[in-house]
Amino acid sequence: MMDLLLQIWGGLFYLANKILFAVAEGRREPTKKQLRLSGWIIYIFGVPAWVMVLAGEHNWIAASIQAGCVPSMLLGAYNTYHDHKKIHKLFNKIVTLCTYTSLAFGVSYSIHQYGGITSISQILEVGIMLGFLLGSYYMAKNHRAGWLLFALMNLSMAALMLLQAKPILMGQQLVSLGFVIYGFIQSRSLKPQQS
Repeated sequence: MMDLLLQIWGGLFYLANKILFAVAEGRREPTKKQLRLSGWIIYIFGVPAWVMVLAGEHNWIAASIQAGCVPSMLLGAYNTYHDHKKIHKLFNKIVTLCTYTSLAFGVSYSIHQYGGITSISQILEVGIMLGFLLGSYYMAKNHRAGWLLFALMNLSMAALMLLQAKPILMGQQLVSLGFVIYGFIQSRSLKPQQS
């Protein structure tokens, strides 16, 4: 029962994040800013459930990414609030340190526990890691490449959840993928690419 509750909790907040980001792409300011800001913040509320689900399955790489993502989400909210015009160097450095420390811990622990990268679940976790870290980075910088990297993350996480019999989270990842594709298409049709 607890596993089901965690799937619903984590999945709903994550899906709300992707819906808000995707819908924001088709809106004008200030609505677009408000939707993106809400998207960055709402994700944080689902993080505890995701960490519990992933750690419970010994998905240490993915769990560490989720745990370490909160500073990145706050940076995305900060950048959105300030329209990407007010760079906070210390905040950026703290986010980078948190991200890499969390990542190093998760990868090291996973390699130690499994004796290397030896399982399909670990390979999928690497796809999740690359898609999430780079996708969040590009989204925080308001760059559309973030959408494509989020697609890699969604596909990798959906496959991992399928392997580990988490149907709600697998379905949520596939629905999220639809919103990621929509967001990418909207971002391409509405504005020239920013660097």
